[in-house]
Amino acid sequence: MKLLNILILVLLTNISFSQKKKKNNIYPSSTNSIERIEGYKNRISLTENSIIKNIHFRNIGPTVMSGRVVDLDVNPNDPSHFYVAYASGGLWETKNHGNSFSPLFDNQMVMTIGDIKVDWENNIIYVGTGENNSSRSSYSGNGIYMSNNNGKTWKNLGLHESHHIGRIILHPTNPNTIWIASLGHLYSPSEERGIYKSVDGGQTWSNKLYINEFTGAIDLIIDNSNPDILYASMWEKDRKAWNFSGSGLGSGIFKSVDSGETWIEVSGGESGFPDSEGTGRIGLDISVSNPNIIYAILDNQDRLESDDNKTDNENTLSKDDLRSISVSDFLNISNVKLGEFLRSNRFPNSYNSEVIKSMISKGEIEPISLVEYLEDSNSQLFETPVIGAEVYKSEDFGTTWKKVNKDDLSYLFYSYGYYFGEIRVDPQFPNKVYTMGVPLIKSIDGGVSWSSIDFENMHSDHHALWINPSKSGHLINGNDGGVNISYDDGSNWMKLNSPSVGQFYDINVDMKTPYNVFGGFQDNGVWMGPSNYQSSLRWHSSGSYSWKSIYGGDGMQTEIDYRDNEIVYTGSQFGSYSRLNLKTGERKRITPSHKLGERPYRWNWETPIYLSRHNQDILYMGSNKFHRSLNRGDDFETMSEDLTKGGISGNVSYGTLTTIIESEKKFGLIYVGSDDGLVHVSRDGGYSWKNISNNLPKDMWVSSIFPSKFREGRVYLSLNGYRWDNFSPMIYVSEDYGLNWSKIGHDLPLEPVNVIVEDNKNESLIYVGTDHGVYASLNFGNNFHPFVDGLPGVPVHDLVIHPRENDLIVGTHGRSVYIANISSLQNLNDEILNKKLHIFEIENLNYSSRWGTQSWNGRVIEPSIDIVLYSKFDSKINLVISKGDNELIKKSFSITKGLNFINNNLFIDSENKYLDKGEYTAKIGNLDSTSETKFIIK
Repeated sequence: MKLLNILILVLLTNISFSQKKKKNNIYPSSTNSIERIEGYKNRISLTENSIIKNIHFRNIGPTVMSGRVVDLDVNPNDPSHFYVAYASGGLWETKNHGNSFSPLFDNQMVMTIGDIKVDWENNIIYVGTGENNSSRSSYSGNGIYMSNNNGKTWKNLGLHESHHIGRIILHPTNPNTIWIASLGHLYSPSEERGIYKSVDGGQTWSNKLYINEFTGAIDLIIDNSNPDILYASMWEKDRKAWNFSGSGLGSGIFKSVDSGETWIEVSGGESGFPDSEGTGRIGLDISVSNPNIIYAILDNQDRLESDDNKTDNENTLSKDDLRSISVSDFLNISNVKLGEFLRSNRFPNSYNSEVIKSMISKGEIEPISLVEYLEDSNSQLFETPVIGAEVYKSEDFGTTWKKVNKDDLSYLFYSYGYYFGEIRVDPQFPNKVYTMGVPLIKSIDGGVSWSSIDFENMHSDHHALWINPSKSGHLINGNDGGVNISYDDGSNWMKLNSPSVGQFYDINVDMKTPYNVFGGFQDNGVWMGPSNYQSSLRWHSSGSYSWKSIYGGDGMQTEIDYRDNEIVYTGSQFGSYSRLNLKTGERKRITPSHKLGERPYRWNWETPIYLSRHNQDILYMGSNKFHRSLNRGDDFETMSEDLTKGGISGNVSYGTLTTIIESEKKFGLIYVGSDDGLVHVSRDGGYSWKNISNNLPKDMWVSSIFPSKFREGRVYLSLNGYRWDNFSPMIYVSEDYGLNWSKIGHDLPLEPVNVIVEDNKNESLIYVGTDHGVYASLNFGNNFHPFVDGLPGVPVHDLVIHPRENDLIVGTHGRSVYIANISSLQNLNDEILNKKLHIFEIENLNYSSRWGTQSWNGRVIEPSIDIVLYSKFDSKINLVISKGDNELIKKSFSITKGLNFINNNLFIDSENKYLDKGEYTAKIGNLDSTSETKFIIK
C-alpha cells in the first residue's frame, strides 16, 4: 500500500509540475561555479604571495546599529549558547547570553549566509551560504559548509550553484540525513533549485523537488514526531536591476510523506490556499505540540479588488481621477479641491491651482501630466494595491487551509516578499504565533488577531526568531539592527550589539583632528564617528557613544565641506538628500525637482553626489541627468539630457546615474557612469557630454570612476556584473579622457569590483574593493596583492584615502569600517622592491624618566619603536641597535616576503635598563644583505 501511495504521489507531482510556466530571457551570461571556485583558489594563492599581507587593519566600528540577521540557532539545553548568522557579516557565536560574540566564518570563499543549522548532539555546524532574502544587496553563496570543530575549519559540501539557501533541515535521529531548500540564482535562471536530500552527511545530494529554472525552495519544515513528513514552500521569482517579479504559478506548498523522496502540492485547487500568478513567498512552521497544525505566511501579490460600494469624497481628488479626465472637466474642478491635491502630493508652492489651470488651458500640459509628475518607476512597487500578507492555517497536516487573519495585515506587516516572510509557532502553545516583517507581530488566538511586540530599542525589520521550547515567552530575535532577547514574550527587549557588523553603502572623511568617518548604512541611516575609535563599553556609563546618527532611512552618500568640516551633504534612498549643518543642527532638503510636464527624474537607490574640490559651493548630483548647484544645493540647474539608455519599464528605478566625480587636477573635468553601462565625460563643467563607453562591456553597472591625481587624461573605471550573477572583475584605465580603455587587473580573482581608487602620493599605486576584500597594485593595475591582516573576506563597498594621515579607510557591507596606515606602502618604489632587504626610517621618540615604572593600571611603562622593513624573500634576520660602535640590543626575527612590521622595546638586557637619550642606528641583516637607518631619543 505504501508503494502504491508513492506512485500516486509521483504521478500527481509530475502532472502538477507540468503546469508550471517557463520563462526565456537573453541577458549577459552568469559566472558558473567552476570558474568561481578557481577564482577562490586564485585568491588563496594571491594571499599567500602578497607583499602587503602584514599591513594591519583595525576595526573602528560602529556596533550600536548592528546589521541584518538572517538566522539563529540556539542550544535547546543551554540558551546562553547560540549562533547568529548575518546576511553579509558572517557567523558569530556567544556562550554568555550574547554579552560577547566571536566570529567563526570570516575567511571562506563567501561570507554571506542564508541559513544555519546546528547538530547539538554531535557538535556539527552547517552553514547555507547566500542570503535567503532577495534584496538589492543579497549576496550569493556557493553552497553548504560544515564544521565539526566549532568553526576552526570548514568543509564545503557542494551545491555550489545554489547561490542562495532558504533552509537546512536535519533528521532528528539520523545525523547523516539532511535536507536543503535551495533558492538558486537571484539574477539569472538556474537549475540547482528546489529540495535536495543527502543520506551520507552531505557527501552527495539528490534533487527531490524541482519546478522550473525560476522557482526555488524558500522554506522547509519537518514533523519531528514523524520525520518522514516534511513540508516545503516553493517561490517563483525573477529579479533584474530594473524589476522584481516576486510571484508566479511556480510558488506553492508541497508535502512529502516518505522522507522527502517524493512530493505533492498541497496548495491550490480545493485546498483553500491560493495558487495564482500572485502567489509569492511563503513562510512555514509546524506546531511541535500538535503537529497536525501548520501555519503559513503568504506574500499575496494578487491585486486588491476595487470596492464598488465605496463612496467617493467629492472634496477629495485622486490621481486616478485625473488619468482620463477631459480638459473642460478639469477646469471645472474647484480651486480648493485642486489645491488640496497639490498640497497632499507635495507639489512645489509655485504650482498652485491658478497656475495649473492656466497651463492646461494654454495647452502647455495635460491633466495626465499631474499624474506623470508624481509617478516614477518605484510607484509600481510602493503604490500598486495588492492583497499583501496573509496568514493561513491547516489543522489536517496540510490537506486543507484556511485564511485566519481577521484584519488586513498590511497595517502591521508590510508587503515586501523579497525581504520578509517567516512565521513561528510556540512549541508549547499551538495558538501562539509570531510572524516577522515590519514590525514583529504576535497572535495568541491562532492567527486571527495580531499585535506588535516591537520595542523602542529594536530595529523594525525582522528576519529570525527563536522561541524557547521549554520556556514560553523567552524569545531571541534577529533583525536589521542585530539581536534582541526578551524573557516576557516581547513586552521588553535587551539589545545585543557588540559585533561590528554594520552594512555600509558609502563612506567619506573630514579634515578634523582626529578626522571623522562618515557613512551610510543599509536601513540604519547615516552616521559619523572618530577615526581613532576603539571598541569599549565605557559609553554605557558615560552615556556618550562616539558614533552619532545624523540622518535616517537607508543611509547613502556623504560629502563634507572641508572649509569648516561642519557642512555635510547626505541623504537616503532614491535621491532624498539634504544639506546639514552639524554645528547648528540646520537641515535643508536639496534634491532638485523636475518641472511639470516632465516625467520624474530617475534616482538610483544610491544616488551619487559630489562636492567640487575646486570650489566647495559647487555640488553635483545625478538622476538620469546631471545636475549642478553653484550655491551649496539651494538651487540646481539640469546640465544634460538623459545620460543613460533611457530606462526599462519595471518596479525599480533603472536607467540612472550611479557615480559622479570631478578631476582634482582640472576644474570642470567631470565623469559620470550609469547602472546600464554608459560612461560620459564633460570637459567644460557639464555643458557638453561625450559617451566614452562604446568599447566597454555592455550593460554592466558602473560602480566607480576615479580620475588620476597625477595625469589629467588618465582615468580609472570599474564595472560590476553582480546584477547578472556575473562575477568577473572588470577594471580599466584610459590615458586619453576615456576615449580608449585598457583592461587591467588580469590576475584578480573572480569577484565583482565595487570601487577603484588611485593613491594620492604614489602614482603607480591603485586599490580596488571587491565583494570579498581589498587589493592593491604597485604597477598601475598589472598585478594585485590582497590585504589580509585584520580584514575578513567581507564585501567592500567603498575606499577612501585620507590625504593628511595617509590612512586607507575601508567601508564594508557587513563588518563596518576598517583603517590601516599605508605610509610604508606608499613609499614602496622600484628601487626598494629590487632590494633584498630595506629598513624604512624610524620615527624619533622622546625620552621619559617614567620608563620602567608602573602606570595607574599596574602596567609597566615601556618604550618601543616601530620598525618597518621590506624583504624580497621569506627570511630570518638579525636586528642590532647600536650607539656608535657599541651594540646594545641584538634580536632575531623571522620575516615574510614583502612588508614586515616589528614593534621592539628598548630594553638592554645586559645592562638591565632602557636606552638613554642619544642617536642610535638600527641595522637589519642576514647572510645576503643588510640595511640600516638612524633614530634619535630626544
